[in-house]
Amino acid sequence: MTDRLHIIGGGLAGSEAAWQAANLGVPVTIHEMRPKVGTFAHHTGNLAEMVCSNSFRSDDSEQNAVGLLHWEMRQAGGIIMATADKHRLPAGGALAVDREPFAESVTEAIKAHPLIDVSYEEITELPTSGQWIIATGPLTSDALSSAIAKATGAEALAFFDAIAPIVYADSINMDVAWMQSRYDKGDSEEEQKAYLNCPMDEAQYNAFIDALLAADKAEFREGETAKYFDGCLPIEVMAERGRETLRFGPMKPVGLTNPHQPDVKAHAVVQLRFDNALGTLMNIVGFQTKMKHGAQVEVFKTIPGLEDASFARLGGIHRNSFINSPTLLDDQMRLKSQPNIRFAGQITGVEGYVESAGMGLLAGRLAAAELQGRSLTGPAPETATGALVTHITGGAEAKYFQPMNVNFGLFPPVEGIKGGRKRRVERYKAYTDRAKTLWTDWLDAQV
Repeated sequence: MTDRLHIIGGGLAGSEAAWQAANLGVPVTIHEMRPKVGTFAHHTGNLAEMVCSNSFRSDDSEQNAVGLLHWEMRQAGGIIMATADKHRLPAGGALAVDREPFAESVTEAIKAHPLIDVSYEEITELPTSGQWIIATGPLTSDALSSAIAKATGAEALAFFDAIAPIVYADSINMDVAWMQSRYDKGDSEEEQKAYLNCPMDEAQYNAFIDALLAADKAEFREGETAKYFDGCLPIEVMAERGRETLRFGPMKPVGLTNPHQPDVKAHAVVQLRFDNALGTLMNIVGFQTKMKHGAQVEVFKTIPGLEDASFARLGGIHRNSFINSPTLLDDQMRLKSQPNIRFAGQITGVEGYVESAGMGLLAGRLAAAELQGRSLTGPAPETATGALVTHITGGAEAKYFQPMNVNFGLFPPVEGIKGGRKRRVERYKAYTDRAKTLWTDWLDAQV
């Protein structure tokens, strides 16, 4: 059997898996079908192309589970986090990146690695020999999806994901909008002014909700059902859940003061975040949508400050596929029926860029250990990475399995720390302190 690791898919998970395995001395081939075979969501043939957003979410490693996952990946020498830090954009307490140079840098680093080859072709069948990681993400090709369904004896589950629109910054009316992060969060003035805010009074908000509800929406094909991931709901779906839902979600008006009208409290606020380092593009935060393009332009131009907005990209909706990992994968992330194959990334049922890359990191290390004849157990479930892999390989209820972000609800409780909102800061700090110690021990044991 070859001692080379093969990875299908060059997204964030596949790139991270390849980097980890190669840095442990294992030769790797990434099989990426783009650009020869494209998808409707990707625009380039670069590895690690980000399609939905440019945000890796919170970077707080003491009070936030995804920030803790950032920390763990950095400690493991992850290429995704190192490159994200290199191309970081102001985003308050979040980690946002300039997408195009980010993907270009990952691609250059992968191709420059002496132990990594990249082969551009579509893999349409499950390999029967050799060590493989399938990291094809939510847009797995129809041919490979069919092969996976045939091998597992069950159809892949699916949910619908929506993409937020991007606006040209110079088309925004700054006589209405202003720059400020909520609660002035951030260590620098740049971070404290990382978001652009468009205020609405009550009448404007209600008119906006009415327009959302009445707008033409994308239709599903026959046989499709809409199972949205709650962390990425289209705004019109949120509006359908109640008129106030958006005011307690992406349009919450808290922690902000309008310098144009400092004595007027906004009823709701639409926020935009820079999408590139040049500062020419801005992403409407949390505004994933399945409205038709014409309706999007009409509705979004009712937002104060965006009356004359020009759009670099309009929102969209796409079908995401994932496997029922609790029934199909073992604790080494291997397909139980075909253990020469591991799965990693969003196709396993984790949700989010960082979570996907984190599962790639772990799969790469586990595969490398197996190829080198080493015994390696996964990280403790008290770590962010360990909590995720435990969830998808058996911790979740298979019957109701749905995509999951990393969160402290996946972590075993800390003894002696009580629950409740009042003790949350203390509890989260206990979670992260414990995780950092256990993660460091896990990494040190591999040296």
